[in-house]
Amino acid sequence: MPEIKEYDAQDYDVIVVGAGHAGCEAALAAARMGQETLLLTLNVDMLAFMPCNPSVGGPAKGIVVREIDALGGQMGRNIDATYIQMRMLNTGKGPAVRALRAQADKAAYHRTMKNTIENTPHLTLRQGLVNRVLVEDGQARGVVTATGARYHAQSVVLTAGTSSRGKIIIGELMYSSGPNNSLPSIKLSENLEELGFKLRRFKTGTPPRVDGNSIDFSKTEEQPGDKTPNHFSFTTPDSAYLKDQLSCWMTYTNQTTHSIIRENLSRAPMFSGVIEGVGPRYCPSIEDKVVRFADKPRHQIFLEPEGRDTAEYYVGDFSTSMPEEIQLKMLHSVAGLEKAALMRPGYAIEYDVIEPWQLRHSLETKLVQGLFTAGQMNGTSGYEEAAGQGLMAGINAARRVQGKDAFVLGRDEAYIGVMIDDLVTKGTNEPYRLLTSRAEYRLLLRHDNADLRLTEKGRALGMIDDDRYAAFCAKRDAIVAEKERLRTLRIKPGQVNDWLEAQGKAPLKDGITAADFLRRPEVDYAALLQFIPDVDLDHRITEQVEIQTKYAGYIAKEQQQVDRMRRQEAKKIPDRIDYDAITGLATEARQKLTKIQPETLAQAGRISGVNPADIAILSVYIEQGKIAKVS
Repeated sequence: MPEIKEYDAQDYDVIVVGAGHAGCEAALAAARMGQETLLLTLNVDMLAFMPCNPSVGGPAKGIVVREIDALGGQMGRNIDATYIQMRMLNTGKGPAVRALRAQADKAAYHRTMKNTIENTPHLTLRQGLVNRVLVEDGQARGVVTATGARYHAQSVVLTAGTSSRGKIIIGELMYSSGPNNSLPSIKLSENLEELGFKLRRFKTGTPPRVDGNSIDFSKTEEQPGDKTPNHFSFTTPDSAYLKDQLSCWMTYTNQTTHSIIRENLSRAPMFSGVIEGVGPRYCPSIEDKVVRFADKPRHQIFLEPEGRDTAEYYVGDFSTSMPEEIQLKMLHSVAGLEKAALMRPGYAIEYDVIEPWQLRHSLETKLVQGLFTAGQMNGTSGYEEAAGQGLMAGINAARRVQGKDAFVLGRDEAYIGVMIDDLVTKGTNEPYRLLTSRAEYRLLLRHDNADLRLTEKGRALGMIDDDRYAAFCAKRDAIVAEKERLRTLRIKPGQVNDWLEAQGKAPLKDGITAADFLRRPEVDYAALLQFIPDVDLDHRITEQVEIQTKYAGYIAKEQQQVDRMRRQEAKKIPDRIDYDAITGLATEARQKLTKIQPETLAQAGRISGVNPADIAILSVYIEQGKIAKVS
């Protein structure tokens, strides 16, 4: 094969490689911050593609989408424009774990995001396979494509995802491929290794798709959407809420299904040794679930439409890499799927990831300045985690060009901050998935208050326009005013005791403020309005007033914990410390600190294997200025 001649192409400020959910957010952020941005992707027809579940949101993930929106990102607006079903999850639980989930029209989601990118000023979309990063004196200077084009830039963001040396596996069949039989990116991984990056192999998978016309829905349980309006974007009006939503459906595996799987485990790549990559613990294949949870008589299966204009259905929670004929037997054993026509078999895909401890909190690599990575190539799973990282990488790539400090979110400010801190501080041995349990301040990081937490920051970054900011300020001020009104209004026993008695609750003996009355478990804001003048506020405002009032004590306690943590975050650790020169550190602590090179004492304290005694020693060395640098 003749050598490809390289040539100098156009210069940009920021180059983003890959147009999945991370790449789209990164490119839009950089362009909206005024930087000339190039978005390079293997196939423009797969931009913002959903190779796995065509949905957005869920526990923790849905909160990330709202955070993206509050900062000025696109995912929330895009799913609000293209969903076919919307549901609020965990409504029977407290506000800290509630989350929105939407079923997407896969094709419409792609088209709408592509249209947004094509019409965003300062953003150029181009199809191309990137083979290597141009690096000069430890600084990223651009990229080189397979056609020989050299694009130059001051910042480069890599979001290659599962295309990175991707390998698809279906039973005994294996071939080099990106997701959904797309072109794999092979030479870029090789280039990253040449630059000195540590890579590892992860694995994910996807279930079969079946023809909806062949499903017997009478044997399944319907899962309709919510009637009450909800949206991912704070800019979407309730009037836009869909009335004609499509239902999802639920069915179950059974002992016959499990027997088919057990009888064919010798042909399952997960168990035959064919798959080398580490798979996601929280999204296991159906064969893995049958083996790991052998005592379970059944597992739930969700049948989810992939769009309005297609008969294709996603068989959720049925991910598999079994041979195709075994997949058919498995499907046909499930109630409602006895005659299911297979449209696409499920498959496993192995791919390369960068060990994320090689990154700073800005998602800039420690090894090459101006080079950022985001999305699944950082070891995460899920569209939402990818989009959150992409937004942050794009923002920081633009700020680097502008000569500004990195923008970093703390663990107390956003789930995005929790995720990035987990990745760069602890690394990950498996595809990382956000969970509410990962956030120690989850009462502060709620679905409902993402705009109050982050819109001011988005505005300062230049991502929030004047109209949106004015609407946000009006909402924020209305919340403050209503909380103050409730603190001043008095409720007397004669007003409410009959109502309390009807509720089976203890009567009031003395008058109390409306705010104190609202704190009672049996009282919500709608009930309170029976006893005080109504000021006709939007439900989003009254929701905040009720949550902030009822949970004020718990929120204050978490804020005290945050304040203590911030004092340690303020204690910076100099770059490139020689930890071997610090006497008294435990061997494991010395090794972990050398590997990760934490930026603050608080981050150092979150590293597995670093104990409080090590932190105390390190703190003394820093305060006394005895720190030696790596030569």
